[in-house]
This record gives sequence, C-alpha cells and structure tokens, in this order.
Amino acid sequence: MPRPSPLRNRVAPDGGLHAVSARGTLMGNRGGRLHRPDGTLTASRWRSRAWIACRLAFRDRHRTVMGESYTEVFFLDEATALAAGHRPCFECRRADALAFAGAWARANGLTTPPRAGEMDRVLHAERLGPPDLVRRGALPPGAIFRAGDGFRLCLADGVRAWSFEGYRPAPDVPASQPVIAVTPGSMRAVLAAGYAPRLHPSADAQLSAR
Repeated sequence: MPRPSPLRNRVAPDGGLHAVSARGTLMGNRGGRLHRPDGTLTASRWRSRAWIACRLAFRDRHRTVMGESYTEVFFLDEATALAAGHRPCFECRRADALAFAGAWARANGLTTPPRAGEMDRVLHAERLGPPDLVRRGALPPGAIFRAGDGFRLCLADGVRAWSFEGYRPAPDVPASQPVIAVTPGSMRAVLAAGYAPRLHPSADAQLSAR
C-alpha cells in the first residue's frame, strides 16, 4: 500500500500533527513510534514524557522518515517547538539545551540547572492541562498565542501571524487584552529568563519590511 504524501508529521503550535508539504527547520520526536507501517498515525500522540526538538542533520546520520524506529515530527522553527512542548535535545543541540536549562534554573530560582527528566515531568503535566489565559502584555518575545482560528508569534516590536510556511505581518492586540497562551507556562518563563529561540527567517524578514 502506498504511503500517504505528504506525511502527517508537521507540528502546529498547539501540538497538533498535520499533513502539509511545507518543510520545517527543526525535527523532533515524542519518545517513540506513533505510526503504522503504512505511514499513517496511530491514536497515540506520545510514547514518553521526553518531547525534544532536534537539528535536521547531525553527524551524517541518515534515517527513513516514519521507518522502523521513532516517529519524526517537524517544526517551522523553535518558537513553534516550544509552544508545542518540545525542549532542545541534549545530544544534537547541546549548547541550546544547556542554555535552555540555565534559563529554566534562573526562572525558577534554582542554584543548578535541572536534569532533562525533571523538566520533562513539568512540561508533560502542562501539555496535558488546559492552556492559560493571560494578558497579551505578559507574554515574552518568542511566545505564541491563539488569535481567532490562527496563531500569533510575539516579538519585541509586535506580533507575526504563524503558518506552516512562515510568518507574515499581523496587527497586535492591546497589552491588557486577555489571550490564550499556546506556549506553556514553563516555556514562557524560560523565554522571559533570556532563552532566545531560533526563529524562522521570515520572522526577521518582516522586521525590515515594516
């Protein structure tokens, strides 16, 4: 039986998996295999609490997407991955992962950075819970909130409308207006503590176009 094309492995900020042809800038996984031999997804959306975001290429390793091992998922950028609850991988993105853990420690008043498993337990509980309703002005740059039937990325100079293909200009909302924060609370705290996510080039391109 032919495999579906495109595969349903592109991640939206709310963690949903979609079949779209747009390519991402990061790959990730949710701890195991979520697909059948024919490339369709099972009902499971994770196999462990360790949801990670990885580089697309690492040490010349080659994989068959949705092969015999874990299910690869793909993100537009790191802001999308963080919103969906995926932290940086400690193997292929070690420098980013250490910076992330350091920001986590600062955000939570810890004297030493937490272990991956400690962060995963907190993040998994947040993924299973409802999203937070917060003031727009309380969201740090890099966070994503829901706007109508879409998503908005917060930047220092305003917001950008999110899509699988990239970002585009969008009107902001008043700082006092309540919005649904898609990025989990712990991820927002890490961003507020200084962690700088790797954004899709279209986010920067819009800065000079406005």
